[in-house]
Amino acid sequence: MDPHKIRIGHGFDVHKFADEYSVDKPLVLAGLRLEEKRSLVAHSDGDLVLHAVCDAILGAIAAGDIGDHFPDNDATYAGADSSNLLLEVLELANKKGFQPINVDVTIVAQVPRLSAHRQQMVASLASLLHLDTDRVNVKATTTERMGYLGREEGMACHCVVLMAGN
Repeated sequence: MDPHKIRIGHGFDVHKFADEYSVDKPLVLAGLRLEEKRSLVAHSDGDLVLHAVCDAILGAIAAGDIGDHFPDNDATYAGADSSNLLLEVLELANKKGFQPINVDVTIVAQVPRLSAHRQQMVASLASLLHLDTDRVNVKATTTERMGYLGREEGMACHCVVLMAGN
């Protein structure tokens, strides 16, 4: 295997919870709308899982970060569906001759409890990334009540992606 055709990228995103739930800004993770009465403060839909995945892919192909491609001061992306942002990032990766092989996601949040949604998030990510579900992993953890995430001020997400070139 040619090592020049294998790339690893890491992505990270964090959003704070809004002071009040907004029906116009439901909690969306991995392209999946969750029935939780929490909203995240964000310029787009606030899908921090897809934002971390985008950053991981962009990192792997040495194409900057999500803010370079979809600036939060550009009205075009206000309320944007992050699934569409991911599709644009995948298209850019494809143009550079790379595609994802597998992804590993870790969501860090004290609330809400995500274990019941994990398989649906895996299926959603697999569909968006055109991967089999055995190539997508989603984990959730807490910070044992430490720090801003432990105080339930928001959520964070890490993603590692393996990319292969043509």
